[in-house]
Amino acid sequence: MSEKYTLQQLALRNGKDKPQIWIAYKGKIYDVTDSRLWRNGLHYEHWAGQDLTPELKDAPHTESVFEKFPMIGELY
Repeated sequence: MSEKYTLQQLALRNGKDKPQIWIAYKGKIYDVTDSRLWRNGLHYEHWAGQDLTPELKDAPHTESVFEKFPMIGELY
């Protein structure tokens, strides 16, 4: 069973308030801390620590990109 986190807990993992850089997609939370594309909690115009589900439709990649990162929990 995976850990469950609130949006408020996710928001703290933005690479600034806490060192972790997490993002959520379709209710799952991914740790992108080690990604060179998420340095300082920013990936192009996207900020870490939030649910990016509605923003993926504008991304140049598909949701399969999340398979590269460890899923560490779920939103509740």
